[in-house]
Amino acid sequence: MDDGTDDRTIGVRLQAVRERTGKTRPVVAGLVGRSAEWLKAIERGRSKPPRLDMLVRLAEVLGVRDLAEITGEASVPLGVGRRSGHPAVADIREAIEGVQLVVAESPVSADELHRRAAHAWTVWHSSATPRAAAGGLLPALIRDGRRAVRTVEGQDRRQAYIALASAYALSEQVLAWVADSALLWLAADRCMECAQQADDPDTLAMASWVLGNVWRSTGREDDALRLAQDAAALLEPHLADGSDESRALWGAVQLHAAITAGRMGREGDALRCLDQAATVSTRLPSGWAHPVTLFGPANTTLTGISVQVDLSRAAQALDVANAADVDAVPSLDRRTRLWLEVARGYAQRKDPIGTLHVMQRAIGISEESMRCHPVARSLAGDLVVSGGRMVEREARALASQLGVTV
Repeated sequence: MDDGTDDRTIGVRLQAVRERTGKTRPVVAGLVGRSAEWLKAIERGRSKPPRLDMLVRLAEVLGVRDLAEITGEASVPLGVGRRSGHPAVADIREAIEGVQLVVAESPVSADELHRRAAHAWTVWHSSATPRAAAGGLLPALIRDGRRAVRTVEGQDRRQAYIALASAYALSEQVLAWVADSALLWLAADRCMECAQQADDPDTLAMASWVLGNVWRSTGREDDALRLAQDAAALLEPHLADGSDESRALWGAVQLHAAITAGRMGREGDALRCLDQAATVSTRLPSGWAHPVTLFGPANTTLTGISVQVDLSRAAQALDVANAADVDAVPSLDRRTRLWLEVARGYAQRKDPIGTLHVMQRAIGISEESMRCHPVARSLAGDLVVSGGRMVEREARALASQLGVTV
C-alpha cells in the first residue's frame, strides 16, 4: 500500500509492488510481452514510465486494483479486465460465464460427456497447437455438461459432474497465460465445485491439482502447497489397493507440491515430494501416463528439471535433462515447456548459445505454447538485450517469432 512518500517515481513504486507480491522481473515482464531488461530499465529510472494501457496491464499482473499504488497520483480504481491473448478465449469465456436459466434441450448422456472430455484431453496433449485444437472442442462440451448436471439424476448426475470437472480442468490449461485472472479463477473454481458435487476422491484430487496451479501462479503459494498436501492425504488410503489412476493422481499432487515448494525456496520439502512421487511412479505400468495430469515415470523424472531450476540449481537441472528422454512425455505442450525449463537452466548459467539452441528446439515442437508462455517471451527478450553479438541476430528472430517487443 501507499506509504505516503509521494515523491517516489513510478519505477520505484512498481518495483516495490512487484517485490511485495513476490514476483520476479522475468515473470512480470513476460506476462505483458516484454523483456526483464525492459522492466528493469523502468524500475531503475533509465526508461520513461510506460503508457497508461501498459500500466493497467502491469497492475493486473501484480494484482493491483488501485492504480495509485503504482502512479502515486489520485485513486483510479480498476475494473476487472477481459484479456484475450488467444482466439480460443472468447468462446470458452461465453461457455463458462453464460447463464442458462431454462434448459430446453435434451441432455447429453454422462457416458457421451466422458468420451468427449477424454477426446479433448487427447487432442490437447497431441496437438502442436493445443489451445486452438482443444479450445475448439471445449465450449460445446462445457455447455452440454452444464445442461446435463441440471437435468439428469442419481449416479448419472455424479458421472456428469465428473466429466464436467474434467472439461473445466482442461479449460484452465487452455486459458493459462492467455486469459485474465478472473476467468482463470472461475474455471478452476467451477472445476472444484463439480468435484465436490461428484464427491469422488480422484476428481477432488484432480480439481486440487487444477486450483493449486492457479493459486501458485497468482501468489498464493502457501495455500497451493496446503491444498496439495490435503489432496494427497485424501488419496492416501487408496494407494495400497486402489487403481493406477488414484496412485497417479496422488503422485501428481506430490509433483505439484514439489514445484510449489521449489518456487518458495523450500528445498527440503521440494526434494522430499519429488522422491515420494518417484516412488509411487515405479508402481505404474511402464510407459503409462495419467490421461489428464500426465503423471507417470517419464513426467516424474522430468519434473525434477523444473524443481531444480526453481531452486537455482542449474547444474543439477541440466544433469537431469542430459540423462532423460524428454520425448517420452506424451504431450507436445508438456515437452515444449520442459525444453523451456532446460533453457532456463542454461540462462542461469549465463550460456546464451545453449539458451538460444534449446529455445529454438522448443519452438519447433509447439510455437503456440511458446508464444503463450511468459517465461519464453522473457527469455527471448533477455537474449536480444544481453545475449551478446554472437546470438543477437537469431535472438531477434526468435523474439519476433514469439511476439516480443524489445
